[in-house]
Amino acid sequence: MILLSRCLRFPAGRLIAVCLCCLAATNFCAAENDRPNILLILTDDQSCSSLSCYGGTLVSTPAIDQLATEGVRLTSAYVTPQCTPTRAALLTGQSPPRNGMWHVIGWYGTPFAPVTEPLYRESLDPESCHMPHWLRSAGYRTGMAGKWHLTNNEHGHYTYLKAESADQFGFDFVASPGPGSQNEGDKWVDHLTNQTIRFMDDSDEGPWFFYLAHHTLHGKVSAPVPLVEKYLNAGHPAEGMNNATYLAAIEHLDLSIGRILDHLQASGQADNTMIVFLSDNGGVDTQLALPQWNDQPLDGSQPMLVHKEEFDSDPLRAGKGSVYEGGIRVPCLVRWPGTVPAGKTIDTPVQVTDWLTTFLAAADVDRSQLGTDAGVTLYGLNVMPVLQGDIAPTRDLCWYMPLYDLRWGATPAAIIRRGRWKLIEFFGDHVDAKGQYRTGQRTELYDLEADLAETHNLAPERPELVNELRQRLIDWIRNAGAPIPTQNPHADPNRWLWETRDKPPWISEADWPRAPGLP
Repeated sequence: MILLSRCLRFPAGRLIAVCLCCLAATNFCAAENDRPNILLILTDDQSCSSLSCYGGTLVSTPAIDQLATEGVRLTSAYVTPQCTPTRAALLTGQSPPRNGMWHVIGWYGTPFAPVTEPLYRESLDPESCHMPHWLRSAGYRTGMAGKWHLTNNEHGHYTYLKAESADQFGFDFVASPGPGSQNEGDKWVDHLTNQTIRFMDDSDEGPWFFYLAHHTLHGKVSAPVPLVEKYLNAGHPAEGMNNATYLAAIEHLDLSIGRILDHLQASGQADNTMIVFLSDNGGVDTQLALPQWNDQPLDGSQPMLVHKEEFDSDPLRAGKGSVYEGGIRVPCLVRWPGTVPAGKTIDTPVQVTDWLTTFLAAADVDRSQLGTDAGVTLYGLNVMPVLQGDIAPTRDLCWYMPLYDLRWGATPAAIIRRGRWKLIEFFGDHVDAKGQYRTGQRTELYDLEADLAETHNLAPERPELVNELRQRLIDWIRNAGAPIPTQNPHADPNRWLWETRDKPPWISEADWPRAPGLP
């Protein structure tokens, strides 16, 4: 500044001063531009097989495929089997046994089943929504649009976070809900895309973070009528597996992603925007009918029937809600021109909690400067080196699902994957591949490199490996501060499979929504 003031005293110096100012501004902009904009796109109930870049053949998805050709395609990207737990893990950077949100909200349970269901949190604490809070602290403008499903209170509910609560959760902007119901028309896809573009246009002076959480492809699946007719005319069924509405919804989603990519390019932001495309869990392959829907015995003595089929998860086993790969392995694409290589496929396992740590690294956030939040335990790794081609060391990936949700064949279970090996621990019962409910503890072990479809249970053949992995899994749950599901003292064989939204009478309101012993 002293040099500038001296230069301004002389006519020739004014030119020097202008040059110095321009140089300073250029350096400042370069420093800002070194920190990318971050666009996180989360779709709902979408399988890898729904996208042509993952081998899907029923729908062409050129815009989403563009993310793969211009970035990296992850083939072992993991989330949790259902909505709320994935969203909580994503935004907190903490695994479900740590953040306490391992169950879909609002509350429902199976209180008379053989295994206890630990209590869980029903609403996310605003201060624990770390991703937008921390990026905003680092100078990012933050926003979101779409499905929330993390609170059941004055802040919002399943459909959206209320705009008046945006600041408390770390967002500068939250899009309004779309017209009508999110289950009608195009499930707000066009509206949410418009809101995303609006946010980008309003954030051109500095780095921004935007969380675009689509409702599609969650049921009730809906899509624009002309697109549905296109697939009906091509011979696809009106209902059932690979139906026309489902395929039309995939195409409509792809068209919306294309609009965003085009706008980023036209506005000059494409090269400095990191895009992560992810689904919250696998797609709906087969949904079972709950026993009370079919007037079957509630003790599970007969197989459950199929309630709904929508999209084949092949080659993965099962789909949404399941402990098998079709429930937890999802499409994930990352594009950041000049930083993430183009056209690369990466099979290194990456988990949902990695994204917060990775975004902090990409944004050059120093956690030591986050005040009291600096000591928060994060469960993810910075996977930028993996995205750039480095080989990551083998680590344990673990899942905690101590709940019943029989529409997806889910009973209290936990998973550990280490390298090629995946162990599933059922704590006291399970639903087999034929929909038959069976009691008793069960362990399954799969070699994912040789048996991606999880058809051959190797647990009886590898007892030493089973014991090692099981102990690692139990230790992980305990270290996170969560309870191990045990035998239910209130079990009733006549009501084993009875699901209710009424909280059990032996639980006092003082115990909700925070379970004793939760961190």
